[in-house]
Amino acid sequence: MAGLRGILVSFFRQVSLTLHYLWHILQWFLNIWYMNGSHPSFRVLQARKRIALIAHDHKKAELIEWAVYNKAALARHELLATGTTGKLLEDALDVPIKKMLSGPLGGDQQIGARIAEGKVDVMIFFWDPMEAQPHDPDIKALLRLAVVWNIPIACDRATADFLMTSPLMNQEYQAILPDYNMYLHRPL
Repeated sequence: MAGLRGILVSFFRQVSLTLHYLWHILQWFLNIWYMNGSHPSFRVLQARKRIALIAHDHKKAELIEWAVYNKAALARHELLATGTTGKLLEDALDVPIKKMLSGPLGGDQQIGARIAEGKVDVMIFFWDPMEAQPHDPDIKALLRLAVVWNIPIACDRATADFLMTSPLMNQEYQAILPDYNMYLHRPL
């Protein structure tokens, strides 16, 4: 018994020491961050997320099948989608979906604008990697904005499954927003 006690004491001492060092490393990074003029800002994602659902023509059936399987989970959130995808989803799920224009007609850009305004929390975009799209620049811009504003993105079924089953999906979450002050105040 004394041997076990010694092992446990040693173990907890090591854990305590490790946490102590990690705390100092974190403080060091935060000090550097603040000295460089960067200050973290946050955006609170509410428990009820605003989820954008998008699919290219050859991926619409896959997104609909995935959405039907996840109907109960999706129903807890506010859903928006590009035009045709939104209509198909609304019919399949029997839940209201805010529909933008069709992707090639500006729907991707409308969702991108909502991301930049902080009005989209999660994007599930089943895009077709095997077929060029006439609006490829819009698609790239949409994906870029999702990364710029640090929102979760799923571009395939497996990632969408991981995202929807995350405990963070149904609770409030503080997303760190990148600091673009250096970019905004650069000399022109």
